[in-house]
Amino acid sequence: MSPSTAAAATPSDTERTQDVHQVVLAGARAAREAATILARAETAVKNRVLEAIAAAIRSRAAELISANQHDLARARDAGLEPAFLDRLTLNERAIEHMAVGVLQVAGLPDPVGTISEIRPMPSGIRVGRMRVPLGVVVIIYESRPNVTIDAAALCIKSGNAAVLRGGSEAIGSNRLLAALCAQALQSQGLPAAAVQLIDTTDRAAVGHLVALPEYIDVVIPRGGKGLIERLMRETRVPMIKHLDGICHVYIDEGADVSKALRIADNAKTHRHGTCNAMETLLVARAIAPRVLPPLAALYSGKKVELRVCAETRSILAAHGVTDVKDATEEDWRTEYLAAVLSIATVAGLDEAIAHINRYGSHHTDAIVTEHNARAMRFLLEVDSASVLVNASTRLADGFEYGLGAEIGISNDKLHARGPVGLEGLTSQKYIVLGDGQIRT
Repeated sequence: MSPSTAAAATPSDTERTQDVHQVVLAGARAAREAATILARAETAVKNRVLEAIAAAIRSRAAELISANQHDLARARDAGLEPAFLDRLTLNERAIEHMAVGVLQVAGLPDPVGTISEIRPMPSGIRVGRMRVPLGVVVIIYESRPNVTIDAAALCIKSGNAAVLRGGSEAIGSNRLLAALCAQALQSQGLPAAAVQLIDTTDRAAVGHLVALPEYIDVVIPRGGKGLIERLMRETRVPMIKHLDGICHVYIDEGADVSKALRIADNAKTHRHGTCNAMETLLVARAIAPRVLPPLAALYSGKKVELRVCAETRSILAAHGVTDVKDATEEDWRTEYLAAVLSIATVAGLDEAIAHINRYGSHHTDAIVTEHNARAMRFLLEVDSASVLVNASTRLADGFEYGLGAEIGISNDKLHARGPVGLEGLTSQKYIVLGDGQIRT
């Protein structure tokens, strides 16, 4: 074959870009048509779809694990970090958790068509609000194949079409999960395109997706800062952002020590690679000598690296603990997603709140205290999507909040904040009920 013939046989960059654009455009158009049908689907039909998805997840668990093992092998070969591999992994427990989550969504009230706040007006009309689907929801995510099912279940129940763009590292798992959803939709007479995976690993697909406001209503990204920053530059579609989780636990001087130890342990060591894991521990000066040494011993046993302020180092040294590192300014701003923890001793509640609002990501923060007034101040003044009293940050989760599942945890302040469940995937429109009234 001559050089010219070989060049002609190889698609150019422009041709590849056009191909990806056409794939994305076709999927978006199909999703728009499917959204119109799904928006008017009866609750019972949507619930039967969800029940079919849950049954398929359970009956095909072995296939899911096999597909996931291939994804994991590729990820290990690529040298991806342990926290990333943890998020990618599907095992029997994770698969059952997915199935239970889908059934929980099926059991939740359907928000679509719900009318609220009906009130009579002087003209004789009655004005209220009705919940309606957002339309076509694009979810862009990395590593976690369970997001495929969580997103599908929540979008189906809330009457939205879901266009899924998972990471290339989970392509095998995501393909199978998306296929199960499509089959369940078709079994109940609903369009398979209501849940679809953009089945290309080409990164250009994301750019094409977020440039289609005529077909896409909202984008929900779940990933690192790089992904979010890219989308903020490129998108022409509204976003509900799932940013990083720089989560804090503050142990107040009025804390129950046994509760404090249990919560601080769980918040950091239950799972390192999740957005609701604690990254910074704050301890009130008055109680620090009582809680820091046992916590240091606990973390040492679990191989958690500690990066501490000068006062914390001094307190620990007085108790014979020296295996710590000095925290830098950057540590207070870092989401480790690993067995690393920053610790600061603070004067009290005021300093703790100021630290959290300065360095946190407005995701999830907790106080451990038996002092009600300080707990209420913490709840009011900490500017985060989830604020907890005497509970681990790991509980900030749609499943744990009774939402059945979540499509992400929003750090935004508009439309949806915190775990985004069914209600967060709907909007409200005004409805007016009259009997011939006109404006005079």
